[in-house]
Amino acid sequence: MWSGGFSGATNSTVLQIIVSLCHYWKTFRPRGRAVLNRSLEVRFEQYGEVVAAALSHADRKQPAHWYLKGLLLPGGRKSVEPMAARVHPQNVRSAHQSMHHLVADADWSDQALLAVAAAQVLPPLSRKSAACHWIVDDTGFSKKGVHSVGVARQYCGRLGKTDNCQVAVSLSIANEHGSLPVGYRLYLPEQWAQDTVRRKKAGVPDQVVFQTKTALAMDQIDSALATGIAAGVVLADAAYGTETHWRDQLSERGLLYMVGVRSNTKVWWGSHQPAPMPPASPKGGRPRTRPMRDSAHAPISVHEVAQRLPARTYRQVSWRQGSDATLSSRFAAVRVRAAHNRQAHDEQWLLIEWPPGESEPRHYWFSTRPKQTPVKTLVATAQGRWRIERDYQELKSELGLHHYEGRNWRGFHHHASLCIAAYGFLMRERLRSKKKLRRIQDACSIQKCPPARVWPQCNVTIPTRLPRWPSDWLGLSPEASHTARVAGSHRTNGFVFSNTVEITEFSSRLLACFYLTAIFCPPAWAYFTAGAFS
Repeated sequence: MWSGGFSGATNSTVLQIIVSLCHYWKTFRPRGRAVLNRSLEVRFEQYGEVVAAALSHADRKQPAHWYLKGLLLPGGRKSVEPMAARVHPQNVRSAHQSMHHLVADADWSDQALLAVAAAQVLPPLSRKSAACHWIVDDTGFSKKGVHSVGVARQYCGRLGKTDNCQVAVSLSIANEHGSLPVGYRLYLPEQWAQDTVRRKKAGVPDQVVFQTKTALAMDQIDSALATGIAAGVVLADAAYGTETHWRDQLSERGLLYMVGVRSNTKVWWGSHQPAPMPPASPKGGRPRTRPMRDSAHAPISVHEVAQRLPARTYRQVSWRQGSDATLSSRFAAVRVRAAHNRQAHDEQWLLIEWPPGESEPRHYWFSTRPKQTPVKTLVATAQGRWRIERDYQELKSELGLHHYEGRNWRGFHHHASLCIAAYGFLMRERLRSKKKLRRIQDACSIQKCPPARVWPQCNVTIPTRLPRWPSDWLGLSPEASHTARVAGSHRTNGFVFSNTVEITEFSSRLLACFYLTAIFCPPAWAYFTAGAFS
């Protein structure tokens, strides 16, 4: 981390060397802050126009613009009142009323807004990589009271235990470059669905009935198929994947899946196969439709399969680069048939993760990916669910998904839809910035300079991770956070920098500059790192 900036004339001289090198290589050509601000503001205005068109009424354009900007601004709470104070301080009361009406009372379609956001994000996302995943998951919101719509004592994934909370089910489209939720619905517990008094008070629509989480997820999948979104491999955890009927529904729709299952899930494998069907009785009568089970013909659990596999079946597999190191674990993959109601289903993959040094396997997955799929591809697919965790982390910590203070059905979904629309803008900007960063990185001979390398002349190690530069040195707003934010100023009606969107073009040139300095002027790099990385 940065620990105090440049020290003394030595580092000032080194900085001049670095900047000179950058100018020589035409790498460091920072444009004026105003130019970056204007271009970003134009893109935000254009995005806001498209979003406002989905809200069914022209009067909703201004409050929608305020709401999106309020969600994207740095700040604490992202509920209506503090956002109104940030986006329109000249008349907070008027802005608060307009924004509150938009989110709590106005009758517009959440699905239409999500579709508009998807239309803006999915095309550039798919251009990065045609292969995509459809990630099904749910997220919980802790609550203290009992009046917020859908609140009940139920399992909360964020807490890892049963607690008083709301739970929403979502479907996200993702690949290695980005992701976006395209479906989002509150799970209404059965006791809520049957309580007419609470339903009326919370404004739950009459057509909303009790549905399991798997049923809600399937509705979202059907909606995505109906809108023509390119089909991808469906990913889900064991809360969804263990349900045989749900997996069968995915196959009926022609979708491949990679879903978690619990350790006690039964399968037919190896010598454990169902008994042959007995011949029809000569006396007639209804023929048998299910094989008989006995001690010699019984399925076994996936945990037993993992225990019986020889050690040589397991292999170490890496799937992506983490923040500190390459992520890897030990995996085995075998072909099995799921056993349910004494019926043998089609053959599919069973993927098992058993990390080195652990006494028990950690995870199990079923997958209908083709038989010739390599184990490394299976592992990469199974681990693709990390994207949804990142979605929820940024939606909550940066965009205030969990900050809505209302209690009704409409407000809960309107706030979430606007948060997802704001996230869509950030994702689109991130994809745009990654394209520029990749061009610059490709132009530099990065392979000549490993991430960490000792230079004999200097006796220093080039750090793997660069420091977080002080915002005043780079000309950045000190309020900018680690996540891409678009910030509005009521005095300039402009935007300030953020660490991953507006600054990406600037920082990518700076990054190329560091590589060039390390390669062509190791002593300068040594002097620089002695002060900057201490």
